[in-house]
Amino acid sequence: MTSSAQSRVRVMVVEDSLVIRQLLAHIIARDPRLILAAAVGSAEEALQEIGRVQPDVISMDIRLPGMDGLEATRRIMSERPTPIVVIAGSVEDAALKISMNALRAGALSVVEKPVGVTSAGYDGIAETICTQLYIMSQVPVVRRRSFAWQPTTSARPAWQEEARNSGIRPTILGIAASTGGPPALAKILAALPGDFPLPILLVQHMGAPFMEGFASWLDGLIALEARLARDQEIPVAGKVYVAPGDRHLLLSPAGTLRLSAAPPIAGQRPSATLMFESMAETAGAKGLGILLTGMGEDGAKGLTALRKAGGYTVAEDESTAVVYGMPAAAVRMGGARVSLPLDLIAPRLLRLAKGEAE
Repeated sequence: MTSSAQSRVRVMVVEDSLVIRQLLAHIIARDPRLILAAAVGSAEEALQEIGRVQPDVISMDIRLPGMDGLEATRRIMSERPTPIVVIAGSVEDAALKISMNALRAGALSVVEKPVGVTSAGYDGIAETICTQLYIMSQVPVVRRRSFAWQPTTSARPAWQEEARNSGIRPTILGIAASTGGPPALAKILAALPGDFPLPILLVQHMGAPFMEGFASWLDGLIALEARLARDQEIPVAGKVYVAPGDRHLLLSPAGTLRLSAAPPIAGQRPSATLMFESMAETAGAKGLGILLTGMGEDGAKGLTALRKAGGYTVAEDESTAVVYGMPAAAVRMGGARVSLPLDLIAPRLLRLAKGEAE
């Protein structure tokens, strides 16, 4: 094997359709960053071969004969943790719900399945698949963790040192995540009651075709109402407004929601930084911002702006973040008033929303 082949990311494709399997193999072969290590037609075959093949990343179909992609993801993350990218062929409810649950089970991202080389948008979809496979192969996955945080020492955790709140009652909550976000968001939002007294703005980096289904999936898991945000609507307490695909979600000076098609920020639209910056300008000290797991630095500058405006800001602690990128950047920039492990974020939000001193 040549040194260049050794440095390329080894991909296992799990796809029952021979045509799509060959298409994915063709897409992977065109990318100099990737090499096809194996292509199998069932989850059972994938589980049988993963030890021998030792892929760096897995392309996982959801609808498979026998064991489906969700159960395969659970098994792989339990038995031989490997980065998984879900390749979803449908955004209709049933298939999309399985895809979202696969993310909850440990898959890192979901992308559109290519239809054929002559189909509209093929080149863009092919590039997205390759980029996601390459990027996600770098994520250090572990055996599927419970998100329960366990203290490792008897010492008082550092985050408690700055836990006192001024007693200012916030009026709006913004929360953002990227890689590893769906299960983290589900964990936090499911712990909030239906009468939570703040409206919640949410940015999750995900392919545009999946955002409506993501909002619907989230809505089915939590007591709050979750749906895609609409331009010019007035945010109401107890509702989660999810940024639609390929649109920035902002809080306007009038206090209404604004959807923007302005250029992406650092490659991201929606941008968490733009959302937090708009909250800083409009809500100031009454803004509450949470930045969760994710690659890169999106949201860090915005969280810093919100904190400078007097808002209360939280970054997810490294101990629970699937990818400690975005929260780490916020801490480095001084944008996080406090870092909290996932299990402690919702209890803190409930106290802050009531205006209670910490």
